[in-house]
Amino acid sequence: MKQAPERLTSLLDECKTLAFDLNFTYAKQWKAKSKFRILVGYLPIYVPREIIHAANGMAVGIMGVGDRKQIIKGDAYYQSYICHLPRGVIEMALDDNLNDFDGFLFPSICDCVRNLSGMFKLVKKGKFTRYFDYPQNFEKHIGGTFYLELLETVIADMFKINDHKIITAHLNNSIALYNRNRELIEAIYDIRDEFPWRLSAVDVYHIIRAGMVINVEKHNEMLAEIVDLISEDFGEPMDNIRVVISGSFCEQPPIGLIKSIEMAGCYIVDDDFMLGSRWIQGSVDETSHDPLNAIVDAFLTKSGPSSAIYDVGNPKSARLVKQVRKRNADGVIFCAASFCDPALLDRPDLQKGCDDAGIAHINFQFHENTGQFKVIKEQAGTFSDSIKLWV
Repeated sequence: MKQAPERLTSLLDECKTLAFDLNFTYAKQWKAKSKFRILVGYLPIYVPREIIHAANGMAVGIMGVGDRKQIIKGDAYYQSYICHLPRGVIEMALDDNLNDFDGFLFPSICDCVRNLSGMFKLVKKGKFTRYFDYPQNFEKHIGGTFYLELLETVIADMFKINDHKIITAHLNNSIALYNRNRELIEAIYDIRDEFPWRLSAVDVYHIIRAGMVINVEKHNEMLAEIVDLISEDFGEPMDNIRVVISGSFCEQPPIGLIKSIEMAGCYIVDDDFMLGSRWIQGSVDETSHDPLNAIVDAFLTKSGPSSAIYDVGNPKSARLVKQVRKRNADGVIFCAASFCDPALLDRPDLQKGCDDAGIAHINFQFHENTGQFKVIKEQAGTFSDSIKLWV
């Protein structure tokens, strides 16, 4: 059996270190190189990072603390019957992990994140805090107009900090860089679709999460090198089933959970762990004379399925079935954060879609600092065995 290239191992180690640096060392060092650079933090799941890049900024994903930081002060800010993510994020803010950030965007995921945006204002973090309210109407003259005004507001927020005016050429360049980023990420998923043993799902998670805390130019270089390396033949296939993970991820799953699913005999051939990096499905027009409207059009016409979006005209259940068919998956594992109202409210409809299509599925819940995975591993193992034996 041919071993993985040493350079790939080195890159994966670097991505792992970057992905879980709760002090955002790389981003802060990047900003320190010029007084005109800014850092804009954002909560999962999606914001148009292109406009931040074009404003001489870096968009930095704040993905929570997982099991890497004890939450003490954060518990005083939230009730116990909500997901774990907001408590961890406010803990980071109070412990100065987010110092040197110039602004924060809070996408309209749920009421907990809406409240978190208000708390950041109360503790005076950043020079601006903006609740990033996605349009729920996808008509260009309604939702498109609303979204365009929102983008213009965020651009004005950033301009007040560094006086950097976004011009068409700069924004088109930023769009091109993020188009390339999405293209390379999908190339990794496509290679794993055929050869899932060459990279573990944990490896892929680290690779994509690292891109949330570094500049897109560096991430693209890393992704391109990884694509080349995993295009080589190495590793050995195992007798695993192929599954799609669905959870509409905002709160991130513990690494131990992903490992447990894989160790139970499942190749995770697609997922929505890092939904924001794959939100736009395809490319944004990078040659437009009006690139801001190109970003709006992409959101209206190319957004992936998410529990944060009301998509009655394009049901998520049908899109999940299509995703399963595309990846030739044997089944779906529904895995959502405890108390995640958007994901859990969507789940019955998604399960019905799978039932109607004859797709096997199981479900369980987690929270980001879950420490025990024995039960989850047993469930996933039983699911895998049942498919191998009877489906």
